[in-house]
Amino acid sequence: MKKSNISKTILKKLAGKQAVSFESLHKDTNEAKDKYAIARSVKNLTSDGLVESFNSEHKQYFRLTDNGKQKLNHIYLDCEDSLVSTEWDGYWRIILLDLPEERKSEREALRYLLKKAGFICVKNSVWISMYPFEHLFTNIKNDLDLSTELMIIVTDKLDEKTQKEFFSLCNNK
Repeated sequence: MKKSNISKTILKKLAGKQAVSFESLHKDTNEAKDKYAIARSVKNLTSDGLVESFNSEHKQYFRLTDNGKQKLNHIYLDCEDSLVSTEWDGYWRIILLDLPEERKSEREALRYLLKKAGFICVKNSVWISMYPFEHLFTNIKNDLDLSTELMIIVTDKLDEKTQKEFFSLCNNK
């Protein structure tokens, strides 16, 4: 297993968990024979700020940082066997994104994720998609505490001109 695959597997194993011991990571990873490769990947993820470690009396535990959660979301979006259908279900997803200048790096990261998820920017802070990624962005909203800066709307109706503008922008991509 390649180093990047081990790192991705570790990030996925840590997803949604409070903390996981090294032994559990080692046991649950496909590359269970190569303890060194797992330890090396965990060390790199920790130094990259994607994972944090802490010790109890007898074991070392790991958990995802906020940056690790963002990286994991990016991995899920890049994945070809994505769990989210790319078939249109008749609902439009509209995301309103309004982050201030002092949070520019977060804003750029979110714009990148929106583009990767198939959202089209129809106005400076208005993004529309036909794909059901609203749950991903709801999680991002909660993880980054973006209660008023990121709003998600799911609707089955758009006015005709907005729909035409959306499809025109899709065709110009």
